Amino acid sequence: MPPLRYEVAETGRGRFRFGSEAGGALVSLDLPGRWRPRGDETPARPAWARWLRSYLAGGSPSFPGRWRLPGDSGFFRRVYRCVAAVPGGRTLSYAGVARRCGSPGAARAVGNAMARNPLPLIVPCHRVVAESGLGGYGGGLDFKRALLAAEKAHAYARSPAKRPAVKSK
Repeated sequence: MPPLRYEVAETGRGRFRFGSEAGGALVSLDLPGRWRPRGDETPARPAWARWLRSYLAGGSPSFPGRWRLPGDSGFFRRVYRCVAAVPGGRTLSYAGVARRCGSPGAARAVGNAMARNPLPLIVPCHRVVAESGLGGYGGGLDFKRALLAAEKAHAYARSPAKRPAVKSK
């Protein structure tokens, strides 16, 4: 694999690192505290940094550039596609993802795929939860809770049908 170009964006949640191929497609997104500086990082492209800050505040999940999942097993690719389709403000269990991608009973393998997800936020693994609670998250459970809360608030604000009716006296 050719060397990647690394770009860093500062946010209120810490420093995120984008890794892109020579052709410009994003292939990795490293969460704060999950990477070590290499010394060759540059500031993130303005559009990517704006998207990241907006996303962390509950804004659009649509990444403003090309992205590509690096080579992995066919199963992992199916899992990543299923997870990428989970809308903001919603969650799905590991078992639910396994069923959706045609492998019922593979909940543990879905968990392994989530742990190796090279593009968290774009393939929103924070939306995948355990049947008994949040499950894990590479960025930490507090960050997972914050992402889910921001997405839920944003989805709620966008949808008038989901707002509670105002009762008159």
